[in-house]
Amino acid sequence: MRVSPPPVIAIDGPSASGKGTVAQRVAQRLGFHYLDSGALYRLVGLAAQRAHISHTDEPKVAHLAGSLDVRFENDDIYLNQELVTDVMRSEQAGAAASQVAALPAVRQALLKRQRAFRELPGLVADGRDMGSVVFPDSALKIYLTAEAEERAQRRYKQLIGKGMGASMAALLQDIKARDDRDSGRAVAPLQKGSDAILLDTTKLSIEEAVERVLACYAAVTKVP
Repeated sequence: MRVSPPPVIAIDGPSASGKGTVAQRVAQRLGFHYLDSGALYRLVGLAAQRAHISHTDEPKVAHLAGSLDVRFENDDIYLNQELVTDVMRSEQAGAAASQVAALPAVRQALLKRQRAFRELPGLVADGRDMGSVVFPDSALKIYLTAEAEERAQRRYKQLIGKGMGASMAALLQDIKARDDRDSGRAVAPLQKGSDAILLDTTKLSIEEAVERVLACYAAVTKVP
């Protein structure tokens, strides 16, 4: 008798669209596991930088990705036993993640690690290719986005709230550049799949977006 794998809700979308926060809250509401795939790419970028490896050196970065010593513990993230949660969330780490994510060998090296997060009772995964490549049989696929200006404003508020300096103009330019890089790469480009539900959060609060995702999941799984 064939046993069905645990259900997956795949939430893909561009940088700073709010998909990470939405995915995390959906997972909490359902009691599911949560995968922040972007964190893995940020960690690879950070590890490459610390090892003085160019982000474009595909063989070396891929080897690094395959042997990455990482640990996720609640909201904390460790690289080689060192707490790197804050540094990993920097704009520099985000830009490095976008660069290494464009390397096919790196994506392949992280594929098995990402799929290992799929455990009972279920998984909510956010990223760029969760529904198209990593979990193509997801029970629900959401493409979560927002206007670039709104995403830059959210990121600006987030950085200022942490006491960090930020420039709206620079953030907007970075977000647009990252969108172009992520959607234009040859392997697993950022794009809305034909079987994904579009959710534009430009005028939605986080909680409103969470409720919409939960309603979509209830609809596809017939959960009352």
